[in-house]
Amino acid sequence: MTPDLNTLATALYVRIDDWLRAFPDLAPWRPATGIQPRLSDAELVTLAVMSALLGFTSERRWLRYARTDLAVMFPRLPGQSGYNKRLRAASVLVVHMIQMLGRDTSLWSDDVWVVDSTPVECGRSRDTTRRSELAGWAEYGYCASHSRFFWGLRLHLLCTLGGLPVAFALTGAKADERATLLDMLGADPDLAARHPGQTIIGDRHYYGRAFEHALTEGDLVLLRPARKGEPERPTVHLFKPLRQTIESINQTLKGHLDLERHGGRTPAGVAVRIAVRVLALTAAIWHNDHTGQQVKRSLTAFDH
Repeated sequence: MTPDLNTLATALYVRIDDWLRAFPDLAPWRPATGIQPRLSDAELVTLAVMSALLGFTSERRWLRYARTDLAVMFPRLPGQSGYNKRLRAASVLVVHMIQMLGRDTSLWSDDVWVVDSTPVECGRSRDTTRRSELAGWAEYGYCASHSRFFWGLRLHLLCTLGGLPVAFALTGAKADERATLLDMLGADPDLAARHPGQTIIGDRHYYGRAFEHALTEGDLVLLRPARKGEPERPTVHLFKPLRQTIESINQTLKGHLDLERHGGRTPAGVAVRIAVRVLALTAAIWHNDHTGQQVKRSLTAFDH
C-alpha cells in the first residue's frame, strides 16, 4: 500500500465492509423488505472520511465534487438530504470503526496517554443560542488556551502521544473535564484493563483527591502540573516536554479537519460530523502505520 487518498479509501472500504459482514448489527436498521440503498454503508462512511480529509465543510459542494471527480469509485451517490440522513443513522458504525482501526495499530500499545478538551463552536448570534436545536446541550464557555468565549460544545479527547484517539466525548461547554474522563474510561471497561499502569498526562483542571483516587483504583497514573498553592509535583520534569502534544493533536483536528466548521444544526448532525473527523484522523494514522510512514499523524498525503 502507498500513502495516498485513493489507497486509503480502498483499504478503509474493505475493512468496514468486512466488519459489516462479520457484525451485521453494526449497520443502521432498515426494513427487511423494500428498496435497498444503492450506496452501501461501507461506501457511505468511506465517502464521509474522504470529505473530511479533503477539507469539504459543505455536503452539497462535496457531493457535487464526488459526482464529477469520484464517479468511478462511487457511481451511485444519493442526494444531499439522503446522504445526510443516512450518515446520521450510521453514527454507531462510525464510532465503532474508530475503536476497531485504533486497536489495529502499533500505537495502541503506547503506555502514555494525553487528555484535554477543546472548544467546538456551534454559533455566534444571540438568535442562534435561543432558537437552535442545540440549545440546552450547547452553552457558553471559555477557552483559556485561546483566551476566548464561545457558544457550543467541548470535544474531550484521550489519545496516545502519536495522536491516535483512544476515547472521545462531546459535551456541553461547561462540563467537568474530570467527570468526563472517568465517564470515557467507564464506558469501555476493557480500556484500562488492557493497559494496566497506563500513564495519563493532563493539565491543571484534572485535579482532586477523589478523582485521582478513582484513577489509581483503575490502575492508572496521572501526571499534571501543580496547581496554585500546591507543592511542586515530582513528575513535572516528565510532564513539560509532552504536554504540548495534545495541543498539536487538537490543531490537527481544527486546522486540517475543520473541527469547528462542522456545519451541524442538530445534536445528531453535530455528533456524527465530529465523529467522522475523529475517524478521519484515526484512519489516516492507521493507514500510515500499516504503510510504514515515519510520521503517523501526517495528513499531507490525503488532503489533495
